[in-house]
Amino acid sequence: MTNRSHIGPDPRTVRVRAVALGFTAFAAIGAAVLVADAAQQDGWQMWDAIRVGLILVTTGWLAWGAALALTGLWPHSARPAAVLPHDYGATAVLVPICNEDPVATFARIAAMDGSIRAEGLDLDIVILSDTRSAEGQAAEQAAFRMLISETQGAGRIYYRNRTDNRGRKAGNVEDFIRTSGGAYDYAVTLDADSLMSGASLREMIARMEADPKLGLLQTLPRIVGAGSLFGRAMQFASAFHGPVFTRGLERMQGSTGPYWGHNAIIRVGAFAQSCGLPELSGRPPFGGHILSHDYVEAALLARGGWRVVADSGIDGSFEEGPENVLAYAKRDRRWCQGNLQHSRLILAPGLAGWSRYVFVQGIFAYVVSVLWAAFLIVTVAGTAFAPEPNYFPDQYQLFPVFPSDRSREITALALGIIGMLIMPKVAIWITSSLSGRAHRFGGAGRAAGSVVCDILLTSMLAPVMLAFQTRAVLQVVSGQDGGWPAHARGEGALTLGQAARASGWIALLGLGALVITAQLSPGLMPWLLPVTLPMMAAPILISWSSQPVRGRLFAVPEEADVPEVVARYRAVHDKWTAAIAPAAPAAVEGQHVPA
Repeated sequence: MTNRSHIGPDPRTVRVRAVALGFTAFAAIGAAVLVADAAQQDGWQMWDAIRVGLILVTTGWLAWGAALALTGLWPHSARPAAVLPHDYGATAVLVPICNEDPVATFARIAAMDGSIRAEGLDLDIVILSDTRSAEGQAAEQAAFRMLISETQGAGRIYYRNRTDNRGRKAGNVEDFIRTSGGAYDYAVTLDADSLMSGASLREMIARMEADPKLGLLQTLPRIVGAGSLFGRAMQFASAFHGPVFTRGLERMQGSTGPYWGHNAIIRVGAFAQSCGLPELSGRPPFGGHILSHDYVEAALLARGGWRVVADSGIDGSFEEGPENVLAYAKRDRRWCQGNLQHSRLILAPGLAGWSRYVFVQGIFAYVVSVLWAAFLIVTVAGTAFAPEPNYFPDQYQLFPVFPSDRSREITALALGIIGMLIMPKVAIWITSSLSGRAHRFGGAGRAAGSVVCDILLTSMLAPVMLAFQTRAVLQVVSGQDGGWPAHARGEGALTLGQAARASGWIALLGLGALVITAQLSPGLMPWLLPVTLPMMAAPILISWSSQPVRGRLFAVPEEADVPEVVARYRAVHDKWTAAIAPAAPAAVEGQHVPA
């Protein structure tokens, strides 16, 4: 493997990192000092030392997320459009699939092929199947014949089903690069639910042609087609908040940017030289194939001296999202295991310092849920075993809570935490309203309503997701391999019974936590209700948020002005499903599917 020195950050990236890290440290240390100062008033205990450490880390994590948003508030300076030369490099669009609905998947490919030809591009599309069942392969082959008939794409659209499924999606792409990569300069990596317009592909190829050191260019996919409350909230967040957070990420990471495994273009030679993935020693969950391969591949490209860049300004990049909390949590479980696996790679030789930091961030994205749970437990225990407090003198208050010092501590922490969660979204709404961007989301008023509803929904679901993520981390560290579970796309609404079977344990956990708190520290109950009540209502929240909704809530620009490639996909899909009975999704529980 060629191992050139990685490219160092430019001065602007260094300044942005310094400001963001400084803000994070200031917020974390301030919260820790507040807790420590209040604890000293009642006499320092072991519980207080633990709480100080936990609040330092958890507040720092929240502050880091806020810093990403704040550094992305101002738009990039206008850059000249890259011009695609006539003799641009040969490019393949790769669509790895495994146990997907072939009608929907191949209809997307037909739509992209039409958009590519309308743009005057000469690209190949290669479908890389890992489906093992004979029934699934037959369904894919039948859909492929429909695809060729629809597009007249013989000679530019290819399908292959490999017999050796090692490495899952990463192994599928690697197999293509090893066997056919020499014929191409660039490859666009997609997921089965990805859609990209011909115009976006033109811009991506032109950017690669203009910068010989650019090894990977990552777009920001926008979610389309959501129908449930949960799905539409995610769709709105990806369109309204997502570009701002991603701009902050771009400025923070510079040339050591992210790779999310799809809706990106890679330089095939650079990828072949740099990105051979090892199989980690030992058994899963920490050994075996690398699950979150995309972050590792980005780090290896940077180690090889290639620039890895994200650009949220490239339009025409789309994907679908989960329609309910359970589908999201199922996918999140695999990401959790993959990110924790990166603990084996932090000290890998030759990596850029920021690549190591990205690994740490990815790990903390899940560990922080355990730390928040630990903070709540320690707070209850510490209050229960603390010296007898000097309660507020008001005899008519509903709950005798903390002594005044600790009450101020909790109030200040609550306001700070809520502020760091809400402030970025409010700031995004303000800047979007002033710049006119909110007009594309129905106007400033409707956008404000969507932001408020997004905050309320995510606040209600946050304790539920904390429980799912905490369980996922504990499963991984206890040696339980989650594998690569089947990815259910287009799943429908959940009944209350389905939600209860999957989340009843969360409701019981919330109830138990409230009962124990009432016994040990009754003064804490008002502060824990925002956590315990959503947990107790988890089945109701999960079922309710999975139901389809209509109306103007969570409006996004793609609904009023449907992108050309999305309209093409819907037209082809409707045509095919009207002509034949749709093939049942080939996903089989327990089999492996791509990200």
